[in-house]
Amino acid sequence: MTLLLIPGFMADATLWDAMTDDLAPFGPLCATDLSRGEDIETMAAAILGDAPDRFVAVGFSMGGYVARELARIAPDRVTALILIATSARGDTEELIRQRRSALKAAPKSFKGLSRPAIVSSLHPDLAGDEAMIARVRDMGLRLGGEVFHRQSAMARAGDLDRLDKIAQPTLIVAADADRLRGADEAEELHRGIAGSTLVHVARSGHMIPLEQPKTLAKAMTDWLATLS
Repeated sequence: MTLLLIPGFMADATLWDAMTDDLAPFGPLCATDLSRGEDIETMAAAILGDAPDRFVAVGFSMGGYVARELARIAPDRVTALILIATSARGDTEELIRQRRSALKAAPKSFKGLSRPAIVSSLHPDLAGDEAMIARVRDMGLRLGGEVFHRQSAMARAGDLDRLDKIAQPTLIVAADADRLRGADEAEELHRGIAGSTLVHVARSGHMIPLEQPKTLAKAMTDWLATLS
């Protein structure tokens, strides 16, 4: 089976680097990013144009929204879903206002995500881990200011009311110390997608593929083995 790896907000293919050796036996692996498209629908369409004929859609954070959209628009091509540190809730009006206000105040020359934003996405124990902070910032720098502004300006619509239309086998992975996506959001996905499996990763913030790559890879491969 081909694993289509879809990262989240201002993350690129290097998000998965520490996992590729463990995932390779279930591969081939096909890494993409969310640098194209103005919303979830156009992001999914752009990815689908380059995707293999059939694949497991692995979506992290915002990539989870895209993975579910792929399952809806190409159900014959998406064989299974793995949704990591994500949600089915839409952006609130307050969150949209905050993002757009921040964009107006942002400098024209993009210098990467701010340190407070990066730290909020990590386990509290990693607040002073300069190497980890640099890894997150460097992904954003590679994607650049244009992608940052486009992704920040997006208003994500929720799909809680459409989860029951997902028929593919689905694994949902949540972190115990995720300050961006709560356990209740993972539970909503689990309840909404019939037959789904929910796994919790300990000692991780939002950035599970960077913080706990071995644990995440094992959860994924153990579950993938049940599909074959």
